[in-house]
Amino acid sequence: MKTMNIIFSAVLVLSVIIITQSIYVVSETERAVKLRFGEIVELDVQPGLHFKLPIVNTVRKFDARILTLDAAPQSYLTSEKKALTVDSFVKWRVSDVAKYFTTTGGDEERLKRLLIQRVDAGLRNEFGSRTVKEVVSGQRDELMDKLANQLNLIAKVELGIEVIDLRVKKIDLPPEVSESVYNRMRTERERLAKELRAQGNEVAERIRATADKDKTIILADAYREAEETKGNGDATSTSTYAKAYSKDPEFYDFTRSLKAYESTFSSKSDILLINPDSDFFKYLDKSKQD
Repeated sequence: MKTMNIIFSAVLVLSVIIITQSIYVVSETERAVKLRFGEIVELDVQPGLHFKLPIVNTVRKFDARILTLDAAPQSYLTSEKKALTVDSFVKWRVSDVAKYFTTTGGDEERLKRLLIQRVDAGLRNEFGSRTVKEVVSGQRDELMDKLANQLNLIAKVELGIEVIDLRVKKIDLPPEVSESVYNRMRTERERLAKELRAQGNEVAERIRATADKDKTIILADAYREAEETKGNGDATSTSTYAKAYSKDPEFYDFTRSLKAYESTFSSKSDILLINPDSDFFKYLDKSKQD
């Protein structure tokens, strides 16, 4: 009886082991291939619960999510033979499980080394055909999109992966190149500033000339109106005096003489040498007679 229990327990344990070795699960974030003695018998195992033959079949699983390859900074020469230190990264994921497995053996580190070689070659070719200004300025996005598309085509055929994106995080310039670029930028900004100042001075001169012209016109109009007003006033004054004089010439002469006396004898220190029989003393003489 004890022997039977031992045999039953051994069979039960063996059955559990066989069952556990025969069942495997592929999650939604994984891609897998099933092998039979190292040969692929199922290319792309779908997510879910699956069965296999222990010892005969093995299953290799790979991460199906978008992964990031952060490459080490590399130095590249531009068309001007100036060195740039470029720090880039690649977003990728497995697209062809069979190709990925046969090329890399499922080793992600080996895949990264192969992918870095192709990224390095692509960047070297593209940077070598462009100037520093083209690489640093607005052509960088166009360059990265072009390179990502080219790399994606190569990676799908050779490595069984899809390149989602390729971007440059940072471009460092050597000190001598940096100084040259900064000097060029400074010269360009100074040229632009001079152009803007010249345009501003031109506008200012035009405004000042217009203001001077308007000032001259306004002063001339004002002087003309003043002269016209003064002339009209003088004419009115003369007409008034003439009318008053024509009504009583004697009274007019008398008032003018009084004003003349007042202005002449306003200061006691003044000395006046004049003929006593002059018309100037006409009304004074009449006052003595009266």
